Amino acid sequence: MPTNTLIPTTVVGSYPQPDWLVDRQALMSGPVPRVRRSEIWRIPAEHLEQAQDDATLIAIREMERAGIDIISDGEMRRESYSNRFATALAGIDNENPAVIPTQRAGRSTVVPRVVGPVRRTGPVEVRDVEFLRANTTAKIKITLPGPFTMAQQVQDEHYKDLEAMTMDFAIAVNEEVHALAKAGADVIQLDEPWLRNNPDAARKFAVKAIDRALQGLKVETALHLCFGYAQLVSNKPQGYAFLAELGGSSAQQISIESAQPKIDLGVLADLKGKKVILGVIDLGTHEVETPEIVAGRLRAALKHIAPENLIAAPDCGMKYLPRGVAFGKLKAMAEGAAIVRKELS
Repeated sequence: MPTNTLIPTTVVGSYPQPDWLVDRQALMSGPVPRVRRSEIWRIPAEHLEQAQDDATLIAIREMERAGIDIISDGEMRRESYSNRFATALAGIDNENPAVIPTQRAGRSTVVPRVVGPVRRTGPVEVRDVEFLRANTTAKIKITLPGPFTMAQQVQDEHYKDLEAMTMDFAIAVNEEVHALAKAGADVIQLDEPWLRNNPDAARKFAVKAIDRALQGLKVETALHLCFGYAQLVSNKPQGYAFLAELGGSSAQQISIESAQPKIDLGVLADLKGKKVILGVIDLGTHEVETPEIVAGRLRAALKHIAPENLIAAPDCGMKYLPRGVAFGKLKAMAEGAAIVRKELS
């Protein structure tokens, strides 16, 4: 389902889950979940899937009503962007997780242990795509964690070789993305925020793993980088440690933040030949941008990139925002993109 709109708008993936679905205080009470955290859900297990479906319909309708061109399912069924897929794989021990220190002093996080070969044993997000496709005529995107990031979020007790483990994650992702494409996904996005945390390892094998994960796909492919959720990471760097290297990857679209960290948009030259999903909505504030502010950010990007290669999006996922704020920001983004389109016509 092609979108011929100039400077189309999209989302990175997540949209705020309703308070009747998740305990927001529990969700925000620690690091982004790496293992399953069933206590986050307010709905009993026997009714949870139905409740998640209903929340997904809300997310779909709000994205449509805001005027977004390429929508997602809002990731309503996930406790985090990565743990739903990662913990569904064979070789992962979720029942006896490890506790490891984080980059923040004095903090630790609970992660799965890899105790055997990482393998996909069945569909994980296929029903998500089928439900999304059945409930909208818009162009749809589905996201899942990339192999490099998943390999950084576990304790390896089997491979003793980071590259080998990463490549097995890539094979599992590849099997899933082909099933997602068959289910009707128009765009498949891998989330790889950890490329910036370990750029040395990334330079050795990240592009190889990403290409293996996307191998053979015929639908549009995207790769999302970020500095972390704005509600959890406020002091963001003004540049990516691993970006230009992605110009050589098979991903057709590269998604980067720019509104909150105010990165030098000259880096867009490093991504020549790619479409860029540019973050033009600052998620570090609950203040809703005006359409003109969004238009100004898009005009600044157009000094470095052709309009046919520019896609507008929020900086990152909107999971931690109040719903009213998230909707207002998406609506402003759609209206700001419309202003710039009119100027270019």
